[in-house]
Amino acid sequence: MLTAEQIVAANKANVETLYGLTAKAFAGVEKMVELNLAASKAILADASNQTQTVLSVKDVQELLALQSSLLQPLAEKTAAYSRNVYDIATGTSAEFGKAFEAQTAEGQQKLMSLVESTVQNAPAGSETAVAFMKGAVTAANNAFETVQKSVKQAAELVESNFNAVAANATAATTAAKPARKR
Repeated sequence: MLTAEQIVAANKANVETLYGLTAKAFAGVEKMVELNLAASKAILADASNQTQTVLSVKDVQELLALQSSLLQPLAEKTAAYSRNVYDIATGTSAEFGKAFEAQTAEGQQKLMSLVESTVQNAPAGSETAVAFMKGAVTAANNAFETVQKSVKQAAELVESNFNAVAANATAATTAAKPARKR
């Protein structure tokens, strides 16, 4: 049976966790806003520079050469922006994951303490029920750890695929640029 102090302590810990996660979520949003502001400023500056460059073109051939030279930086900036968005999202998600794992580990430890306390106070002849309860708790913990490992592996696979796609896109734009100059 839980005491009033235990309930108050648990609620206090839950509120602290909630505030901590809220702060992490706001930090992620703040990073996204900063990234979008920086990207907007860069786009505006690039548009101004490109407009001035286009206005200074003297013939069609120079315009075609200029057009192909403008695509490469745009593709690289788009890839860099996507990478930054991905890094912010995965960083924030990782913070939430760490908090969740810590809370889960603490909950598992409390559950195991409760099971051990129950086992010590179990009446004689209840060994089968105690063994069943211990087995169920162990199986649940193992299942949870397996799910955690699977989620981490899936996240690593997604990151690997994202990196491969970004590298291929950048390589494709780099390879396309010299091909246009021929």
